[in-house]
Amino acid sequence: MERKKLLILGGSFYLLPLIEKAHELGVYVITADYLPDNAAHKYADEYHNVSVIDKEAVLNLAKELKIDGVTAFVNDIAATTAAYVAEKLGLNFQCPYESAVILQDKGKFRKFLSDNGFNSPHSKRYDDVNAPMNDIDYFDWPVIVKPTDSCGSRGVTKVEKPEDLPSAIKEAVDNCRNGAFSLGNFVLFIIEDFISFKGCHSSADSFTIDGKLVFNVYSDQLFDVNSENPYAPTQIIWPSTMEKKYQDELTSELQRLMTLLHMKHGIYNIETCVGSNGKPYIMEVSPRGGGCRIAQIQKMAYGIDLIENEIRQAVDMPINPIDKVECDGVWCEIVLHANEGQYGTFVRYEIDEKIKNKYVKMIDFQKKPGDKIEPFSGAGLSFGNMFVRCDDRQTLNKLLADMPNWFKIITE
Repeated sequence: MERKKLLILGGSFYLLPLIEKAHELGVYVITADYLPDNAAHKYADEYHNVSVIDKEAVLNLAKELKIDGVTAFVNDIAATTAAYVAEKLGLNFQCPYESAVILQDKGKFRKFLSDNGFNSPHSKRYDDVNAPMNDIDYFDWPVIVKPTDSCGSRGVTKVEKPEDLPSAIKEAVDNCRNGAFSLGNFVLFIIEDFISFKGCHSSADSFTIDGKLVFNVYSDQLFDVNSENPYAPTQIIWPSTMEKKYQDELTSELQRLMTLLHMKHGIYNIETCVGSNGKPYIMEVSPRGGGCRIAQIQKMAYGIDLIENEIRQAVDMPINPIDKVECDGVWCEIVLHANEGQYGTFVRYEIDEKIKNKYVKMIDFQKKPGDKIEPFSGAGLSFGNMFVRCDDRQTLNKLLADMPNWFKIITE
């Protein structure tokens, strides 16, 4: 029997659980991006050097290879390309290409939310770096400036006063994928009112079958205010402390969104929050899995394998049923990163063996001696992940507060 062929757009080490599971299912794995040294390629059955944002080139490759499915999984920049290829070839994907374009452009997504009566921060999309200075009174300050098409919290800045806008706009544009400020290619960015949270921001992976949201959970994201980028999450905890009434309202609104955008089968990374005004907000929905191994830790916490189901839906294999389950204990994904005083050349890490044996369920460390340790400006500059499990939130909170004493990065 001929093996199903799955084209994975990207090469990040976060793809390794997907590749491993695909091989377990007997699926032939093809990876593609323009960086041949990326970690995932050596584990694939086949690799092709092609830019994942060149949708016509990827489409031609997919036709040539006669693939059975395509996925971006954790690769945010490839999601619209994957949707485009799937639609052109009649393959399964989370949503139509038109819906993916809306979801992957923060400006278009904010407009979609506003036009359809969802709670949404007051926002405006720009393609001119000077135009916002004419809109000072349009916003309720402070504001957030961000690229419309980046991920991992890159290029995001909170701005307290108008005179700081130009530097924040430059940061956003420099982190756009469509161009560079220094070259004069004015790319799109968005400015929106800053939402102060009630409780914690949530980022989690969900799953739909026939457009129905069959798995949806919430998390607590925590941030390191001392890191280079205080808007990039450094700890994600399940289950969330968000009140049930807000979770129920958000789940209902997410299902309405799925229906409006004609969603089908597949995994989604969803970010939500509750504002200090008491309104729940859908901040982002992306037709891919979350980075930082979110689907992997959710499997350990809830026993639901979204990675396997993402592969199954992509190559048109039967999707495993998903039953509603409770979280087994309290789980935290720690995004390993460096702060000032830890930059330099990596020597080793040290961990207390008693803590490791009792609480740590996985360490995925991506640095080797001699590698450079850089400031944490976004998810791409973490040097690994750690999963820990506790019986209750109080124990976890104490463990996290004490982390500098039981886990150390040694540099020189």
